[in-house]
Amino acid sequence: MPEPVQEKCTKTTCPYCGVGCGVIARVSDDGTVSVKGDPEHPANFGRLCSKGSALAETLDLEGRLLYPEIGGRRAGWDEALALVAERFSQSIAEHGPDSVAFYVSGQLLTEDYYIANKLMKGFIGSGNIDTNSRLCMSSSVAGHRRAFGSDTVPGTYEDLELADLVVLTGSNLAWCHPVLYQRLASAKASQPEMKVVVIDPRRTMTSDIADMHLAIAPDGDTALFNGLFTHLATSGAIDQNYISAHTRGFPEAFAAASALDLPALTRATGLTQTELGDFYRLFEETEKVVTCYSQGVNQSAAGTDKVNAILNCHLATGRIGRPGMGPFSLTGQPNAMGGREVGGLANMLAAHLDLEKEHHRNLVQRFWNAPGLATKPGLKAVDMFRAVADGRIKALWIMATNPVVSMPDADAVEAAIKACPFVVISDVLRETDTARHAHVTLPSLGWGEKSGTVTNSERRISRQRAFLVAPGEARADWWQLAEVGRRMGFAEAFGHTSPAEVFAEHAALSGFENDGRRDFDISAHAAIDEAGYDDLPPFQWPQPKGTAPEERRFFAEGGFYHPDRRANFIAVEAAKARPANDAFPFTLNTGRVRDHWHTMTRTGKSARLSSHLAEPFVEIHPRDAQKLGIADADLVTIESPYGVVVVRALITERQAEGNLFVPMHWNDQFAAKGRVDALVPPVTDPFSGQPASKNVAVRATRFAAKTYGFAVSAQKPEVFDAPYWAVAKAEGGWRMELAFRGNGPDWIDWCRQVFSIAADIEPIGYTDRTSGELRLAFFDEDRLLAALFLSPRPVAVARNWAVSQLGASHANLSRRFAVTAGRPGADKPDPGATVCSCFSVGVNQITAAIRDGCHNVETIGEKLSAGTNCGSCRAEIRGIIHACLAAAAE
Repeated sequence: MPEPVQEKCTKTTCPYCGVGCGVIARVSDDGTVSVKGDPEHPANFGRLCSKGSALAETLDLEGRLLYPEIGGRRAGWDEALALVAERFSQSIAEHGPDSVAFYVSGQLLTEDYYIANKLMKGFIGSGNIDTNSRLCMSSSVAGHRRAFGSDTVPGTYEDLELADLVVLTGSNLAWCHPVLYQRLASAKASQPEMKVVVIDPRRTMTSDIADMHLAIAPDGDTALFNGLFTHLATSGAIDQNYISAHTRGFPEAFAAASALDLPALTRATGLTQTELGDFYRLFEETEKVVTCYSQGVNQSAAGTDKVNAILNCHLATGRIGRPGMGPFSLTGQPNAMGGREVGGLANMLAAHLDLEKEHHRNLVQRFWNAPGLATKPGLKAVDMFRAVADGRIKALWIMATNPVVSMPDADAVEAAIKACPFVVISDVLRETDTARHAHVTLPSLGWGEKSGTVTNSERRISRQRAFLVAPGEARADWWQLAEVGRRMGFAEAFGHTSPAEVFAEHAALSGFENDGRRDFDISAHAAIDEAGYDDLPPFQWPQPKGTAPEERRFFAEGGFYHPDRRANFIAVEAAKARPANDAFPFTLNTGRVRDHWHTMTRTGKSARLSSHLAEPFVEIHPRDAQKLGIADADLVTIESPYGVVVVRALITERQAEGNLFVPMHWNDQFAAKGRVDALVPPVTDPFSGQPASKNVAVRATRFAAKTYGFAVSAQKPEVFDAPYWAVAKAEGGWRMELAFRGNGPDWIDWCRQVFSIAADIEPIGYTDRTSGELRLAFFDEDRLLAALFLSPRPVAVARNWAVSQLGASHANLSRRFAVTAGRPGADKPDPGATVCSCFSVGVNQITAAIRDGCHNVETIGEKLSAGTNCGSCRAEIRGIIHACLAAAAE
């Protein structure tokens, strides 16, 4: 008998969104990795979303940066680090400390973030370290600090399950925080009296559990919550005792909020008086209310004011810090919270200390024994890249992020990086849109290889643990930074030998001269050793020295962090509308999709995750599409004064008229013109510096293609010339969408070049001169190498079936010609477009099950398993059921 396969299990944390799910990774003796949710982790209790479930599919070394490089040539670590230290030191000596900058990421571990912040602010002496968290959470930080005196999230995930009313504003929870959505959906199913209100210009999948969907106008949030604040005050729903004992500024905030009468509110919000009244009364009459908000609130030129308008309502009613009550900021990244704790933002110091306060600077300087701590805030992200562009910043180190894709005015950001005299990139991939402009590239450890901590949205610190051997010469980001610090002359301050030592120092600083004056305190772990760090279970901060871990809420009895320990009501005015104009008549909203993450450097490796939405797209309302002459699956050019993208049309009534939605993930590695942030202007919130990515004036036109194409290939397509293309990983190879303005080249030669097909392999296929269609397929014995389908219209091919042929055997000629037909025979049904990524279930399979009598999501799950893992597709399945049953009834 063969010996049983031995497995090593490691408890770690998911590297995707801010929910911070626990993951158990299993590594077999043969190196095979599998993952499942950790049933003991208090963030997810065993649940995982589609992305988390597919983590094992993203661990291959394809495309990995494995060795340091200088100018594209392989180099040793000593040479690369010495050059980085030399060039940064030279720039500082010649131009001052503000001539250098770090741009870091919420993908970093807290230990990485801590060393980066210490080096830049403490020892280089500049505030010029900022993070991609500026793009997603900085308005929440600014709002918290204005109201509470600290960047404190008052509540916990449990509050969503204990509430009687959950308000989701600017949050597509079902797709962006799926596990938290499932916790809420489960709570609602067991408590039918619970109400959910979704506030979003789009009717997203989150609306599936909503009792009320308010299709608010872009940037109407401040007006909406100012109106709620006024309603609460005039209806007697405020908690006067709480206001008197624990707050200040109520009269001024009320005066500002009540400036809009009801007709003005309807204009500012785009909602009817009935909708406003229903929402306001529901909030008024329900004590246990949680208001969750995310990027739809934060990513705005008035994001901080939106946050404070929400906080005002909870402070006025005293509905904060008690079970089932409070405002809740949903963090976008896995460690944006950890970055905030160590001062990763340009205007903050470590341990939630304030860079602009002299006594805070003095405290940190003494703790670090720093020679010249920064004395003023550094440049925030948008301003930082402006400074790169105009030459003020001459040396730039970018870590674990891809600003050429994610920054607003992305084309200008790329030009700035390209022109910068010295650029260092620390990343896991060799080729990204940003890495192509690096002078030095440093190979970093990825998920499963690195070790450290992350903090989730409810202030819970969890370990990411290594379970894989470091590939090549990849090293931890904290180590890279510390080594450069040593070479710059700061060896004593950067003598750390492990992430445990960094974490212990971070914990010690949090308690240094604290005595309860600051919210962030984890000094209970200041003396942690390697064994304690290895075994560290998830815990929620604060945990001061000498205390045991406990679940903690803030502010039920006041105790805010302004000097007088009171909260500030903030007087905010409704945002001035930035309407689209005649030249750019549409309002563009950008955001995430269910199965991809950021710029796809990880999720783009997974065929399963790429199958749901395989190319960049624009959601457009049917009436808008009709006016523009755009049909479903046409290509659309979208332009702003800053850039242009070409994307696929997805015509849907989920989108409001006059509004468009394009996801943020696609980039030059996966599409010809998919970088949507090239359209976004560099307009920022005046308090937080966060860009306004949700309200962009654009125009849309039909892309006039003469030839459309779809292809599958066993090899990754090579460089080719097409005005539109999009590639995605597929089972057994790759899939590809194409469009050409003309008739195109010799297609057989084109296929040989693009799909790396040998000259002695001849295709089979046909050309239909009447329809204008062409089909080609190349085989090596019984294996399909590539197939190309061309048409003067968007190609009608059973795409998932075509992809499956890459792994099928084609031993006879009839099987081969079936490939060129682009659809299966009657004996092999086409699964259709993927709905459930976890179990690879397609729409045709779901509709067949409906015809067989499965008329609800539960019975579909029993028959096909669809919707039974992460649950992110349940709303889509329910929509298919409703559509099928409605059609059958007609």
